[in-house]
Amino acid sequence: MHRPPPYGMAGDGRPPPYPYGGEYYPHERRRGGNICVRCICCCYCVLFFIVLIIAAITLYLFTVYDPKAPIYKFEALDVKEFGYNDSNINADLILTLKADNPNKAIGFIYEEANTFNVTYSGSTICSGKFPSFHQGHKNMTMLQIELKGKNPFALGLYESLQDNERHGKVPLIILAKVPFKPVLGDSKLREFNILANVTISVHDMKLGKKTEIEQSKINYSLAK
Repeated sequence: MHRPPPYGMAGDGRPPPYPYGGEYYPHERRRGGNICVRCICCCYCVLFFIVLIIAAITLYLFTVYDPKAPIYKFEALDVKEFGYNDSNINADLILTLKADNPNKAIGFIYEEANTFNVTYSGSTICSGKFPSFHQGHKNMTMLQIELKGKNPFALGLYESLQDNERHGKVPLIILAKVPFKPVLGDSKLREFNILANVTISVHDMKLGKKTEIEQSKINYSLAK
């Protein structure tokens, strides 16, 4: 005698299919994954084109403007006052600086808010300001920087300075921070700071005498 299949079972003993709406389509997950991959590829393509544009602009600017670093050299030192004892030092010096801008299409604007110190063995001798001015293209300018100070001497520097003077060679270090803006054509760029550390040797520190100085080492960097 033939019996009907139990409720919920097909005639061949298999469970019935899921009702409409509960089907599972494996290709839907693959389709979503493909969308993510396409989005990532698009982002990489956009990033690549941005980098390519920036590189092209940079190459164009270097080709057209041919940027070169300005050249600075301390030419002479005018000693108006220089006296010291075992505890203090009084100095009034005028440094002559040659600033050479070799660029044919780039100028520089040097700002007044800056610091300029002359030190000996870590002790400050005198201080002053780098003069503010606008340096044009292919320009060489001679600047005079007056530096004054009355400062205490560290222990042992009095004898050291005396010995250097007897040998006719006083080593000094100039520490400077000078803000400036590059100028491309008529466009002023953002402001940077020149951080300079210059070692010079002065061969004569006699009063009222302008003496040649030897610039042995210069280190400078740019900062925001």
